[in-house]
Amino acid sequence: MSTNKIHKILFVCLGNICRSPAAQGIFESIVEKNNASDRFEADSAGLYSGHRGQLPDARMRRAAAARGYGLIHRARPVSSLDFPDFDLVIAMDDENYEALMHLAPSVEDSRKIKRMADYLTSHGISYIPDPYYMGHDGFELVLDLLEEACSNLYRSIV
Repeated sequence: MSTNKIHKILFVCLGNICRSPAAQGIFESIVEKNNASDRFEADSAGLYSGHRGQLPDARMRRAAAARGYGLIHRARPVSSLDFPDFDLVIAMDDENYEALMHLAPSVEDSRKIKRMADYLTSHGISYIPDPYYMGHDGFELVLDLLEEACSNLYRSIV
């Protein structure tokens, strides 16, 4: 990896209050632990703008805090204007992926879109489920999936 290149990654889910801010927090933690903060920038956004300005869901913040992640991102909607600013746009599920494909301003930009589950190796699941209606176990499952996927994403870049 070039030491001069800053890799910019945008994590996207529906509301930007559960999965994508958790992915951002986990990825930033991995980057920090690897002393690579000067080579990475992570952000998150949602396809739905109704949570704009809100902190992540309190249940996700509690579950993440128990694992050492502080989620302080404020929800924001994703925009076609994000594409030029990011190297990768990571969708949490197929609906997010399809919506992002329609939002991408060019074919070149659409090539930046990847599925988070593509970075899973030990789980037989094809998407990161939305834990919003799943209870505590759902948040734990999502954090397990995101920890593995973010680690593999980081390794795939470095």
